[in-house]
Amino acid sequence: MNEVTYWDEAISYVKQVKQFNGMDWVSYIAWVGLMCGLLFATGGFVLWGHTHGVVFPAYVWNLPMGTAIFVGAIAFDTIGHRTTYKEELKKGEALVHHITIFAGITSCLLLSMAYHWPVALKIPSLVFIVLSIFYSMIDEAFHWRRYLIGQSNRIEMWSHFFIFLGHLIMIITWWQWFSEGYPGVEETLNFF
Repeated sequence: MNEVTYWDEAISYVKQVKQFNGMDWVSYIAWVGLMCGLLFATGGFVLWGHTHGVVFPAYVWNLPMGTAIFVGAIAFDTIGHRTTYKEELKKGEALVHHITIFAGITSCLLLSMAYHWPVALKIPSLVFIVLSIFYSMIDEAFHWRRYLIGQSNRIEMWSHFFIFLGHLIMIITWWQWFSEGYPGVEETLNFF
């Protein structure tokens, strides 16, 4: 008996995009595109400052790196969400996804706004970070249940590992940057 390799499983998983209808493509492009926007905004900002001589703390480069990991992982994961697991998500997991996404996007917006209002937005930013991680863990419980009963595969599980990894690297880096007063941001803004 030949065991299916990860590579074969990944190719098969990606080929599911052929099953996308118009609404699936809109959803996929909107979600992955939104996160690509975050990657280009954060990475572009840091790169713009760097090319103009701004010296950021070394850890700041983890922000676009974590975002890139996250984007790559959701590009895979969302294929399964729009095909294989589409009906399963309607049972409640989609709501968990929406809450997680809301908390994650809100945490990024609050951390951005906290540059101007650090005292007022410190606690709400942290609360939304914690909520995004908490609901990500609830989502993982759904995925592991599916995997353990044979209704998921290794590609989805690994994509979730990298989603979690990328998100944590990104958001913890962002929090650290904020907590240190955003070193390098003011200098970079002067070049716009």
